[in-house]
Amino acid sequence: MIQSFEVTSTPQFGKERVSALRATFDSLGIDAFLVPRADEFNGEYVPACSERLAWLTGFTGSAGIAMILRTQAIVFVDGRYVTQLAEQVDGSVFSGGDLVNEPPHVWLAANGTKGLRLGIDPWLHAGAEVRRLERALAEIGGRLVFLPYNPLDRLWSDRPSEPLGAVTIQNVAQAGVLASDKIATIAADLSKKNLAAVLIADPSSIAWIFNIRGADVPHTPHPLARAIIHADGRSELFLDKRKTGIETEAYLGQICTQLPPSALEERLAAVSRDRRVLIDADIASHALAEIIRKAGGEVVEGADPAKLPRAVKNDVEINGSAAAHLQDGAAMVEFLYWLSQEKPGSVSEISAAEHLEAVRARVGQSMQNPLKDISFDTISGAGEHAAIMHYRVTTATNRMIEAGELFLIDSGAQYINGTTDITRTVGIGTVSEEHRRFFTMVLKGMVQISTARFPKGTRGCDLDPLARIALWRAGADFAHGTGHGVGSYLSVHEGPQRISRLSTQELLPGMILSNEPGYYRPGSFGIRIENLIYVRGAEEIEGGDMPMLGFETLTFCPIDRSLVIPELLTHDELHWFNDYHRRTCEALMPLIHDPDVRAWLENATLPLEY
Repeated sequence: MIQSFEVTSTPQFGKERVSALRATFDSLGIDAFLVPRADEFNGEYVPACSERLAWLTGFTGSAGIAMILRTQAIVFVDGRYVTQLAEQVDGSVFSGGDLVNEPPHVWLAANGTKGLRLGIDPWLHAGAEVRRLERALAEIGGRLVFLPYNPLDRLWSDRPSEPLGAVTIQNVAQAGVLASDKIATIAADLSKKNLAAVLIADPSSIAWIFNIRGADVPHTPHPLARAIIHADGRSELFLDKRKTGIETEAYLGQICTQLPPSALEERLAAVSRDRRVLIDADIASHALAEIIRKAGGEVVEGADPAKLPRAVKNDVEINGSAAAHLQDGAAMVEFLYWLSQEKPGSVSEISAAEHLEAVRARVGQSMQNPLKDISFDTISGAGEHAAIMHYRVTTATNRMIEAGELFLIDSGAQYINGTTDITRTVGIGTVSEEHRRFFTMVLKGMVQISTARFPKGTRGCDLDPLARIALWRAGADFAHGTGHGVGSYLSVHEGPQRISRLSTQELLPGMILSNEPGYYRPGSFGIRIENLIYVRGAEEIEGGDMPMLGFETLTFCPIDRSLVIPELLTHDELHWFNDYHRRTCEALMPLIHDPDVRAWLENATLPLEY
């Protein structure tokens, strides 16, 4: 549970390790090799044994891929990680690439040498990605080489063992729907589409379908496992029995056949002979699809059948999330009160993050809903560190939070009834008018998303500009999406729902998303305000022509009033802000018993006026 603040990467070894990797190229028959951040399960959070990108380059961000060529080494990252990449990798060895606008396949088509042979580990790349690479290489007369083993694994002499996190049952009181009913629904859909089976390759889908949770990767309670669900309702779960106790095994025995992961290839081949098998080509590795093809089966590509149902939360999951957010809000209030009482310069970025986790644990015990884990490594950044969108404080970068600065803390928690994610930016003492102006513009964007009304069929990309208009008018923007999906005691980053420029997924009632516009001035300051929201059902609007969907806010925690310039808010925006604070005070006051903290909360939620 406890976040480590030690430096886990070793960028000083980048040159040595890249040289060792290049030394294998001739024997492997390749001219380049791709090193993704993802593991064999294509996950954002990976176990220590799969941190190949960090081991090779020193970059520890949650998204990226390295391309090691004979004379070049490029690490592709998105806008969140540009500053972090520059700080973590050896610039004499690695250059930076653009993961969004010029990912590896685009770069190869434009810059790859004629006849380039690109090696990949076929277990680490999904089928859709493989096709993009193959098309790009065809343009330059090159080819993709599927390696029989990953050369990095042989070079990594002290590579950690694979995880064996304990698997627990997620009771229907939290899940809302029985696992047997979920399996039956998937099986019926397979039968209707004349499919023999589906391969479930996403661990979050495994957790959701079978109503189990795991502990194999940091902060995300899913087990690293795969499953085959048959059209006749049978299901096979490939899950190491060293992860399941007697109770969990007995539970699973009622709904599936539990088999060792080593049996997957044989069983998948047997199921596939002369049959049609569904896989999600955006998740399942190329190696898995090849097993089906080599067995004489037909690979039918389609969305993971659990992806959308998992994203559309049922009433039990929504209510559980709401309860978790109230508890988490009470913990945040205690933390913000504590921070307000400490002298500037007496609290460090690490001590702030540690204190917040301790408060969450204490509040969880008092409310008999224990903190299971944090939902991601806390982003705790002051001053110029707050300008690094996904800053991860370490003992090497830790600094004190000083007067006149903005302090940004982005954190979240895992409770059995819900996953939380919240960001608050706090002024330490008196801050500049420029800080307040940009904070208010970010707030305006957050309010616009909170109050949006939209017709059925609206996508995340349709709403994303609402969060940016105030900043655009000031000649500014932010280089991350406005919102990501959030799971139900699962991944804090869940798809397919998002609010971003690229999201074409329709927003459906029950989807939980973050609402987190920001502003970041490199080397100076950063601002982000984040609440979680969910899509509520369509409602009639008086005088309107059609029902409209909207958002309901789940997160309750004061937003720093001292950073708001009321005159920059419209009447409706100011009304939302004051009403949000009124509801925050009403919702959290019964959960807080310390009179000093209660007084602070009352003052922090007083209405603003022009």
